[in-house]
Amino acid sequence: MQPRIYDSLNYLSKLTLPRIWNGFLVVFSYYLSRITKKPTILGRPISISIEPTTTCNLGCPECPSGLRQFSRPTGNLKADFYEKVIQQFSKYTSYVIFYFQGEPYINPKFLEMVKLAHANNMYTATSTNAHFLNPKSAAKTVESGLDRLIISIDGTTQDVYEQYRVHGKIDKVIEGTKNIIAAKKEANSKTPHVIFQYLVVKPNEHQIEDVQRLADELGVDEVRFKTAQVYDYKHGNPLIPTIEKYARYRKMADGTYRIKNKLLNHCWKMWHSCVITWDGLVVPCCFDKDATHQLGDLKEHSFDEVWKSDSYQNFRRALLKSRNEIDICTNCTEGTKVWA
Repeated sequence: MQPRIYDSLNYLSKLTLPRIWNGFLVVFSYYLSRITKKPTILGRPISISIEPTTTCNLGCPECPSGLRQFSRPTGNLKADFYEKVIQQFSKYTSYVIFYFQGEPYINPKFLEMVKLAHANNMYTATSTNAHFLNPKSAAKTVESGLDRLIISIDGTTQDVYEQYRVHGKIDKVIEGTKNIIAAKKEANSKTPHVIFQYLVVKPNEHQIEDVQRLADELGVDEVRFKTAQVYDYKHGNPLIPTIEKYARYRKMADGTYRIKNKLLNHCWKMWHSCVITWDGLVVPCCFDKDATHQLGDLKEHSFDEVWKSDSYQNFRRALLKSRNEIDICTNCTEGTKVWA
């Protein structure tokens, strides 16, 4: 069976009747809200992102974690608090992403958290720079039941890779990939589904075919190419690729750049998912990296209270009315990717 097909079937196996019904309610309320221009919330999130840590070993130029430029508190998600959170989602939520900012494997309890979600029959995924995937942690990753492992690999040679993945070592990425694939074989496991994610920027765009070949050589299940978000793009940026297909931004007649997609007054993410920071803050989505739009605090309220709160509804109402007036939305493409 093809790895992508197995991965899809694996996710579908997590869909219990309560989760299927919840998904229907989410889709229905989303389209009803678009039609009426009034936020209606009938279901709970289909997926959640939860942040294991804000700490990272790299220094990527467009990442506040790598640059140590957060204004919000930084730290590690605590296991006891995480257990209380996951209990609130296990019945209706089918997909848990263990990532927001930071390198998840830095949190020593990370894989135990994955195990708990797996025990609740939830599809689990994370994104890593693979520098901590030694043979022991690779074996524990497979044992945890992690369903999807996204490995960031933004170059195939050290000189190219380090231009974006500052302080990173491409040899460590390749070694970590080999370790996780070996651990899967040792355990006779089809999970995690291993994805090479290639963030296309100008310094690495010439190695697109190389990374596909490397993935084939190593036995990686899938390669995905992702367009890069840059903060300072109006007058150009050395990271913006020259290949139009892989650029989020388009050069205008006056020489300035603008984001290619239109900012339509709706957002699927605000109905089907949410992001939870390591210290329990609920924010709209992964574009709110510094948690400037805090919609609730799970240390003080249940998620159901937060999900239908005035703060959340007012945010949904604002984007249904004029999304281009919300700062985190103006550089958003709702997850623009180019699939291999």
